[in-house]
Amino acid sequence: MAQPGRAARLAPVVDMAEEAERKAAQRLGHFQQQVVQAQARLDELAQFREGYQAQWITRGGQGVDGNWLLNYQRFLGQLETAMTQQRQSLNWHQNNLNNARNIWQQAYARVEGLRKLVQRYIDEARRAEDKREQRLLDELSQRLPRHGPL
Repeated sequence: MAQPGRAARLAPVVDMAEEAERKAAQRLGHFQQQVVQAQARLDELAQFREGYQAQWITRGGQGVDGNWLLNYQRFLGQLETAMTQQRQSLNWHQNNLNNARNIWQQAYARVEGLRKLVQRYIDEARRAEDKREQRLLDELSQRLPRHGPL
């Protein structure tokens, strides 16, 4: 069934809004994946640090020289720096995700609003058509010759 009048004129606007919503949803998915990956990298660094610290406990029990201790501390400092940078990266990706979620929610709300408007226009057109048909039927029934009982 073809969309009547105003609803048909809104079809291109609805199509554009739906396309914008699809793109926003894709971006949202992309940023969700980025957050997952950034969190996984941070978790890997934390596990690596724990393993490295466990080596310290094992090695420290056996006695270490000053050079080993300096290298250990230097590497642990570099690891902490990497973890700090990864936390910043994770925060950056989470901010992108939050922004993408807001943009998607706005696009989704716009599409839903347009769909409701189009449906309202379709319903109004249907009611107007039903009234027009009823008027025609009423007029026809008034024009028909009236016959009394046979």
